[in-house]
Amino acid sequence: MMGRYLLNFDTRELDAVECGFLVLGSGIAGLYAAHTASRFWGDVVVLTKRGIDDTATERAQGGIAAAVGPSDSPVLHYEDTLKAGADLCDPDAVKILVTEGPARIEELIELGARFDRANGRLDLTREGAHTRRRILHAAGDATGAEIQRVLSAAVRANPRIKVLEGHFVVDLLVSRGVCWGVLVWDSTAGKLRVFRSRIVVVATGGAGQVYRDTTNPPVVTGDGIALAYRAGAEVMDMEFIQFHPTVLNLKGAPRFLISEAVRGEGGLLLNSRGERFMPRYHPLAELAPRDVVVRAILKELAADGSESVYLSLAHLDPEKVRERFPTITQRLKSYGLDLARDLIPVAPAAHYFMGGVKTGIHGETNIKGLYACGETACAGVHGANRLASNSLLDGLVFGGMIVEHARFFLPEPVENHAAGEGLEPLTGADIAALRTELQSLMQEHVGPVRTAAGLEAILRRFEEWEWLRGREVRTPEAMEFRNMFDVAELIAEAALMRTESRGGHYRTDYPESKPRWRKHIILRRQV
Repeated sequence: MMGRYLLNFDTRELDAVECGFLVLGSGIAGLYAAHTASRFWGDVVVLTKRGIDDTATERAQGGIAAAVGPSDSPVLHYEDTLKAGADLCDPDAVKILVTEGPARIEELIELGARFDRANGRLDLTREGAHTRRRILHAAGDATGAEIQRVLSAAVRANPRIKVLEGHFVVDLLVSRGVCWGVLVWDSTAGKLRVFRSRIVVVATGGAGQVYRDTTNPPVVTGDGIALAYRAGAEVMDMEFIQFHPTVLNLKGAPRFLISEAVRGEGGLLLNSRGERFMPRYHPLAELAPRDVVVRAILKELAADGSESVYLSLAHLDPEKVRERFPTITQRLKSYGLDLARDLIPVAPAAHYFMGGVKTGIHGETNIKGLYACGETACAGVHGANRLASNSLLDGLVFGGMIVEHARFFLPEPVENHAAGEGLEPLTGADIAALRTELQSLMQEHVGPVRTAAGLEAILRRFEEWEWLRGREVRTPEAMEFRNMFDVAELIAEAALMRTESRGGHYRTDYPESKPRWRKHIILRRQV
């Protein structure tokens, strides 16, 4: 039974901070939510467990998708998104994404975002499953860093917004179905604090760190999804994990994303025999949806026992390659590889969570006063497989939608006091070893290929860890592990329940999609 709180506390004994609009997380979704909220609230607070720029947004390479080109339209973007989502997208959410997207891009530009241009116009590229060139990029392959720079600067310069770094949100505080604040570990002061707020927005990102091989930074440990679930929020589509097809797979080197845009500019995938294989799997070849490319790569690897396939750009102009992808070029150069000339060894790795905290189109959850956006949330916009470069757009559009609902929310009077008690101290557990084991188990049993036997095996192992939920955790490292544990179990449970293959969820014992499974799995802790 998943515990309600991670530690013992009594809010009456803790320092309290009052604010009107509280954002948890400092990536594109959280910062844009704070930015828009400052038009209506003068006391917006952003909490982030590390630094403001320690986010997955900052690492995003390829770009941000929006129908801004002369031959493009929101209708075409809508159709591409639905098709990639494997019949599980929410059409209303997708419609909002694609119609609001161009205006949000204009706002970023007004804030100072420097997207790449050619002959005075936005330089648009194409990525997998897009039928038009609609991907905006910055500094070649540093789009996320540019967006993070612009939003961080806007938020820091805004006197109506306060950013507090080094604040780890431990749990949500909820009374009678109303969220009224959060319990926070202030690492700068070394103590617990309470933040009370009429509106709480969870925007802490995904949970890629539950896997051994991931493109996500170390901070992405599923905190927001876990604490929302413990508080009684519904989560949806937890089984749908997107594994990026082309992640550097070099012995002794960390897993490093090779952007989808590399294939969009003409990069080819070759197997160990030097054969181009993607045309055998899909008409769009290297530009097929990501789940299709991942499964094709896995089949090629299984066929000859290899650990990698290879990305080749040797047929392209080397100077143009280096100019278009300066970040990737420099990173590979540090490992003795030339992106423009060498065969780059790649393999899939966990990249993005399609599932998360269930929300409506305004980020509202089943808990009053609690909202979620970005990768933490699931409004159904990505379905079973996210269309490339729709993630940054998702954070921007739906982060901005929250204020349209939240500013009319009048909370019911509730007792804003809470206490967690009865947890025994955690002793004798090697958290680092448990974290490593969890990541390996998830990679083996809940990775790109799944079976009932593997899913049942990992859930049995998780049952053996159940005693941990009755223990108090007091360090950020232990708190992160508990969040990873909670989220990993939800992923495995949902994956076992879905007896079919669809999008990012593939089971060899149920290899086909089934019409009766054109529905969402929604999980909720009984509070």
